Amino acid sequence: MVEAAYPGCVNMSRRDIYYWKCDRPAAFHGTQKRGVADADIERQLRAALQRHFVTQCVELSTGIGQGNHLTWNARVAGQAMFVRVENGPEKDGHLAVESALLGRVREAGVKTPLVYACDATRAQVSFAWQALERIHAPDLNHWYKQGRLDVPHIAFDIGASVAQWQQLTFSGFGILDESLNGCHATYADYFMLRLDQHLFFLVTRGFLTQVQSDEILSEIENHRALLQLEAGCFVHKDLALWNILGTESQIAAFIDFDDAISGDPMEDLSLLACFHDATFLRRAFEGYQTKRPLPAEHLRRFWLHLLRNMIVKAVIRVGAGYFDRDDGFFLISSGTSGSSLREFTHSRLDLALQGLRTSSGIDIL
Repeated sequence: MVEAAYPGCVNMSRRDIYYWKCDRPAAFHGTQKRGVADADIERQLRAALQRHFVTQCVELSTGIGQGNHLTWNARVAGQAMFVRVENGPEKDGHLAVESALLGRVREAGVKTPLVYACDATRAQVSFAWQALERIHAPDLNHWYKQGRLDVPHIAFDIGASVAQWQQLTFSGFGILDESLNGCHATYADYFMLRLDQHLFFLVTRGFLTQVQSDEILSEIENHRALLQLEAGCFVHKDLALWNILGTESQIAAFIDFDDAISGDPMEDLSLLACFHDATFLRRAFEGYQTKRPLPAEHLRRFWLHLLRNMIVKAVIRVGAGYFDRDDGFFLISSGTSGSSLREFTHSRLDLALQGLRTSSGIDIL
């Protein structure tokens, strides 16, 4: 059972948010290192689960999570669950939207965890919570960092899954509201949202020069016609190996649809390029094309969205201090450092700009 944030709740709208992690009022909340789970939240969560499932048999242990939610492993009346908590000061209730989307994506033929319950009303506790099927498999980044992931097979299957969930379409564009409608009338309205602020932030923090920022903005304006979509398709918007569970060669489930939008068909493929090389992308494109053809102007659309996504990745990485981490951090490859991540981020921004200007093939990645 999914309980949405009802009218009158303190839940805020995400209409003016391009990407929650960096644009939320409490920017970068949950991105810092955490100690033990908050004891008061755990106490409230146990009571909430006991009430909802009408049982006193609730066991909780701190879960392994790398996103901006608090997580617990739970056993409720003998049923294994994975519980996520959103405790930000904004009182956001978007977990209810994500819970509905998990079901829609599963109905489209892509594996996602079952949602056992979700309460985003904050009527009885001070946070939103979601109880999911616990899937006994690590994320694919676990295997990738060990050099054990069957990359050609997995990349192909990811591309096919992206094409599969694109059968889902919505009214409007951008972040989805509780009725699963996009919050913006045009895709350009969403795509350009907060772009100036993101670039300004990167300039003021010394990650980009003003000349680089101006070049990026000019190139995006030169390709504004690509943003004229008639309808938006489902976009995960945070597609990465750590948001996919499975074995070395098999996908068990896609997770973390909290940032999903109604958008462009090349968006999720461009997100893969935020982390991976041409070999990976080539296989993802091949998998995609087993389900549906690539859209018109697919290369320029791909580069345009890679550029926009890398701007956001850079904002998060600068703002949350990711460049100061070591290779124990999920984003940093084994044997490298935060400075390597900074260099890679710069390089990928440059390649996206080059690709957009020249409509390059993905081989330049």
